[in-house]
Amino acid sequence: MQQTPMTTAGAAKLEAELKQLRSIERPRIIQAIAEARELGDLKENAEYHAAREEQGFVEGRIKEIEAKLSHAHIIDISRIPPAEKVIFGATTQVLDVDTDEEITYKIVGDDEADIKLNMISIHSPIARALVGKSVGDEVRIETPGGVRLFEIMQVAYVA
Repeated sequence: MQQTPMTTAGAAKLEAELKQLRSIERPRIIQAIAEARELGDLKENAEYHAAREEQGFVEGRIKEIEAKLSHAHIIDISRIPPAEKVIFGATTQVLDVDTDEEITYKIVGDDEADIKLNMISIHSPIARALVGKSVGDEVRIETPGGVRLFEIMQVAYVA
């Protein structure tokens, strides 16, 4: 299976969620199931069915996170010598030439992407257009809203 790029911060976030699910959520649900069983008839026991459903969700999420981490290629951007080239993990400040708006994007893995935080997937059209370019380059990007022209103002390699 192909490895998926992930920042160290993204991996740490998934590992923290995994630890929470294994050490807190899983034991809590097991306890809830045990208590619900003590109430008797399981066919009409809403607490039992709710706890089992939650258990299924938690176990599924644990497996999902384990799979993501096992296929992750974790990249520590802070260990890469500073340069002016846009790469995975880089925080890139661009100027929208048409609107004069400055925007900062961090290029991250698919699971880490959050447009509200300006964290964009390495597979997004904007990231694909920026990767490999340097400070001062102008980049034409095809977006659903039309063609946008960005000038790369700054590139930083921060974790």
